[in-house]
Amino acid sequence: MLLTKASEYALLSLIYISQKETPQDVDTMAFELDIPKSFLAKILQTLAKDGLLKSFKGAKGGFTLIKEAHCYTIKEIINSAEKKDINVFECSGGTCPSNKEKYCSLLPILVNLQNRIDDFLESITLADIINNGKE
Repeated sequence: MLLTKASEYALLSLIYISQKETPQDVDTMAFELDIPKSFLAKILQTLAKDGLLKSFKGAKGGFTLIKEAHCYTIKEIINSAEKKDINVFECSGGTCPSNKEKYCSLLPILVNLQNRIDDFLESITLADIINNGKE
């Protein structure tokens, strides 16, 4: 499983937005977070399209969270940013790409690993990251 800069930037931008009371514009966030503006805009639009952010147009436009920080799981944020489900290996979703399930003793172990990772990522919320070390 390789998480890309898109996941990192999605998490950083959601943390940033969660700490503000008004919609946050791409220009300000790109500058503050040191993220390329066009890349950040693309990520934020994907998050908005997937229902994780609300987008406002106009001079006072920008992005806000749709729900409370404790309602976002890290798994849903990463899945949205990466535009796919997170899989440790190609076959960890339970299907062997080479159609050799009958002969592969590794498949059940990889599926179990994937389930544990999914559970772990589902158990961590955006609020957990924001509050880390503050409790």
